[in-house]
Amino acid sequence: MKEPYDPHLLGQEGEQIAADYLAKKGYRIIERNYRYHRNEIDIIARHGCTLCFVEVKTRLSSAKGHPAEAVTLPKQHEIIKAARAYLALSHNEECDCRFDVVAIQVQQMEGQRISSFVIDHFTDAFWA
Repeated sequence: MKEPYDPHLLGQEGEQIAADYLAKKGYRIIERNYRYHRNEIDIIARHGCTLCFVEVKTRLSSAKGHPAEAVTLPKQHEIIKAARAYLALSHNEECDCRFDVVAIQVQQMEGQRISSFVIDHFTDAFWA
């Protein structure tokens, strides 16, 4: 029997893993958990001259499919709304932008901590 886990803590840990992964790949993390009304962007980062809006999905099993499959069309629209607001409020309307998805499949947990995982980074995963 699996130990119960807190899905909120799992998501937070997944976002930290994704931020660390992106930083190691040369991304400069600008903002985390950017909110515009009900919409949220997990990570906003700069990669070279491109501003990247990154959605992170973390899953304990593949019972509901690959984590990236959870970034549905309605979810994409929410992220796009938040990205447009961020660009307008930060006066970055003229920069190159893209939407990435980082999917984390947990292989092993130690208590409430992720101890082993597989990460997939989908660059330019969807478009506005």
